[in-house]
Amino acid sequence: MKTALKVSGILSWINLVIGGILVIGGLLSMLATPNVSIILVSVVLTGSIVLHSYATLQLRKSILHPEVPLSKQTPVGIRFIGFMALFFAILNIGNAVVIIQNAAEVIQQVELPFKPEGVNLVAAVKAAGIFSLLFSVGIAVNVLLSIRLLRWYMTREKE
Repeated sequence: MKTALKVSGILSWINLVIGGILVIGGLLSMLATPNVSIILVSVVLTGSIVLHSYATLQLRKSILHPEVPLSKQTPVGIRFIGFMALFFAILNIGNAVVIIQNAAEVIQQVELPFKPEGVNLVAAVKAAGIFSLLFSVGIAVNVLLSIRLLRWYMTREKE
């Protein structure tokens, strides 16, 4: 259980930071193009990553320090928001795999305002796809670990 707590803590902090950056980017892009689908994906789904990571850190604190009780809302948040974050992760894994496999076609479909010289765009797009894939796998692993830790915590509290 100690390994699961360590991995969950590390993944929660990573997801909290990267998810927060994505939410801020989504809010800024929302100012440029007010579109409902952008709001849904960039704010609500990425916001669920931040909320889930925070709830997981609260669960971790309650497990490590039994004198700190877990809020009554946190288990529901870990489950419900966790499934939203897992949904985002699954969508993003699919998109990342497609982008990695078809990087050249992605570059042809995207219109850049300027063509940077001396930059391998295919490699840059593949690197972004790999980063997205790793981040999404981290989200999925963190959600599954936190649900497992919550189940363990609730069983321990009933005893």
